[in-house]
Amino acid sequence: MPLSKHFPASYLHLGPSELLASLAWLRLCAIVGQALTVAFVAHWLVLPIPENALWRGIAVLLLFEVLVLWRMRRTWPVNELEVFGHFVVDMGVLAYLLYLTGGSTNPFISLLVVPIALAATTLAARYLIAIALFAGIIYATLMLYHLSLPSMYEHDMHADFGLHVLGMAANFAITGFLLGLFIWRLARALRQQQTQMQRERERALRDEGILAIATQAAGAAHELNTPLSTIRTLLGELRRAPVDAATLSEDLDVLQSQADRCRDILRELVAVGSAQLADTPETLDLEEFIAGCAERFRLLRPEIELQIDIAAEIATIRLSVLPGLRHALINLLNNAADASQQQSSARVDLVVRGQASILELRVRDYGIGLSADILAAAGHDFYSSKRNGLGLGLALTHATAERLNGELSVHAAAGGGSETCLRLPLRLAENR
Repeated sequence: MPLSKHFPASYLHLGPSELLASLAWLRLCAIVGQALTVAFVAHWLVLPIPENALWRGIAVLLLFEVLVLWRMRRTWPVNELEVFGHFVVDMGVLAYLLYLTGGSTNPFISLLVVPIALAATTLAARYLIAIALFAGIIYATLMLYHLSLPSMYEHDMHADFGLHVLGMAANFAITGFLLGLFIWRLARALRQQQTQMQRERERALRDEGILAIATQAAGAAHELNTPLSTIRTLLGELRRAPVDAATLSEDLDVLQSQADRCRDILRELVAVGSAQLADTPETLDLEEFIAGCAERFRLLRPEIELQIDIAAEIATIRLSVLPGLRHALINLLNNAADASQQQSSARVDLVVRGQASILELRVRDYGIGLSADILAAAGHDFYSSKRNGLGLGLALTHATAERLNGELSVHAAAGGGSETCLRLPLRLAENR
């Protein structure tokens, strides 16, 4: 089973929920930093800044932070649009504070770069573009409209420039801290996700091997049912009536062959289990694989006439035979044989075709066919049309098809009977 089925491409990115939590931490740091800056400028440097208006802006951001913390305790799903809204609120409050303190001349104007950097690592391109445009609009607007930052030293331009440089240094430290904190949290989240993904990968591979062996074991048990039924029938006949030496010898030969068949099935089960654990699937030509399955089926059901039709263009394709595939095909042939015999027919057809990137194995029987209800349930429920059948054949094949990323379908065949189609991706087969 491809790992991409378990781990989508977005798995290694910081998700909206994690991003929301990171923004909450950064916003809290920003609130503390803004409050300290306003207090320092207003009460230490004693500059005539609009302190009350600044505190109102910080209060709005604090209220929003409280709402965010409350929202994070809810189980509602978080999406990128909501995260984008948080960026807009943060940037809007920052724009308001910058408007009151010099606009584009304020050294803290470069903090507008922080949301762009954060969005670039987490959000989709359309949200990144929107945030970048919003930041550009804010910057351009603040160049034209703002309240001028008051001068601390009216007759000393060098002192004012020194204060500006000090603000730039503080801005550099704050920007570095915020970006460093976010990137650290991002890296930590990615490391945790990579560790979890590695564990999930190992578990998926382990489960895959266990499932393959379990399917193989179930298939072997299903296949053992036929020779064991033959043995039981012959033993019953031997008990009920005396037989001559020739008949007894013939029956004993049949018993011996069926017992050998049981032994071979069990040996193959052990071999396939070992191969699965070693992760070494058998590789052979498609035609060779079909011939091997046909030979095994004819030993199991010598009374059945199996007709095989393989498309010439795919006959020499090299096939990686994964555990369970051989049992799946033989199960289909065995079910078709039973269905044909119910109509006193000994014919079963196997047609092998390749369409685009799909390998098709079609098994046709000449039985009485299946009703619409049975066709709908075939392969999903343990249904059996045989009197003493286990009802596992189609179910096992369906499980194998799903494990190999294929599909199994059953439909009525033209002229009577039914056709079962096992479709597998041709990535299992490669021209080598």
